[in-house]
Amino acid sequence: MSDDQKLADEWAAALGAQENGGDPSAAPIEDFDDDGSSGKAPLSVEERKKLDSILDIPVTITMEVGHAKISIRNLLQLNQGSVIELERLAGEPLDVLVNGTLIAHGEVVVVNDKFGIRLTDVISQVERIKKLQ
Repeated sequence: MSDDQKLADEWAAALGAQENGGDPSAAPIEDFDDDGSSGKAPLSVEERKKLDSILDIPVTITMEVGHAKISIRNLLQLNQGSVIELERLAGEPLDVLVNGTLIAHGEVVVVNDKFGIRLTDVISQVERIKKLQ
């Protein structure tokens, strides 16, 4: 077994992803099942081709601990050991953004000295669309 596979297995175990097929990089997406078992009509060949054309497009996923607004004067006075107070309280979930759009909230996990995030609340598509308007 390769080191990458071992690491993937450890993440899967730590995040409970083994219930979803053991692949920690793939979240279950019912709408995209080939067998139509999600209760919806299966995708046509043409729809599948359209979907396949966008599935490999890279996106940037960001976990935001918090933010703060400070003046340039205060920014220039920062040095090693300075503390910047964030608007978020300790223990609050982190924001998970994809290309700058909030999609979920989560909590930090650590496996083998590497950080990860466990999603605790995923924003519904309806809510995401409302925020765009």
